[in-house]
Formats: sequence, structure tokens, C-alpha cells
Amino acid sequence: MQYTNENYFIYDDVERVDLPKVKELLSISYWASERTIDVIEKSVENSECFSLYDDEIQIGFARVVSDFSTFGYIADVIVDPDYRGQGLGKWLVETVVNDPRWKGKFLMLATDDAHGLYQKHGFKQSPKFMGFY
Repeated sequence: MQYTNENYFIYDDVERVDLPKVKELLSISYWASERTIDVIEKSVENSECFSLYDDEIQIGFARVVSDFSTFGYIADVIVDPDYRGQGLGKWLVETVVNDPRWKGKFLMLATDDAHGLYQKHGFKQSPKFMGFY
């Protein structure tokens, strides 16, 4: 599927994932800066991916890990710093959470920032979440 917003596009086709660009984007994140290209490639292969493009240049990324029955975990939501502040991250998250594959399923994510962005889409903080690192 392709989504359009003026000169920007979101593709949910794994073939549109530019692995070197995703590696570059994730290298500036606090959560995935040390991931190797091999780890990123494997995560892409095992996820439903959403690639944000400005014409032919990938400028953002998000993915969902799901059992396609009950839940989906949203991960690696990122937009190139040069494109932030234009509502593209909001559009990317909106596109991900409104994808028909997740209708009626429990969606979750973990983040240290951007709580306001996710709360606008119905996400709530939960004291039940536990993590193991």
C-alpha cells in the first residue's frame, strides 16, 4: 500500500526499505544506535515495515511486530532530523496505527520520549509493562 501527503509517501512494502538509510537513521537514536546492519535486516524481514519517503529518499521508518491475531508491537519509529517539525512523524504514526491489519488488536510500544505524540493516538502509559534488557 502507498499513502500520499503532498510530496511525501509512506510505503508498507518491505522492498521499499532502504537498509543503509534505516541504519543511518537508527544510528542517531537512543535505542538502536549500536545495531548492526545485519540485525536491522533481520528485524525488517520479521516485521511489517512502513517507510516514509520524500520523493525517492527515505526519511523515516517504523515497524510493527505482530502475531496478526491479538497484538502488535510498534518499534523503531524515527524521522530524519532535517524533516522533523513538519507533522511527518505524526502522519507516520497515524498511518501505522490506522492500518487495517491492526484493527481490533492490542497495540503497544515503549518509548522514553514523544509521549504526547502517542497519547494523541490513544496510547496510555501502563504500570503493567515490564522489560528485560
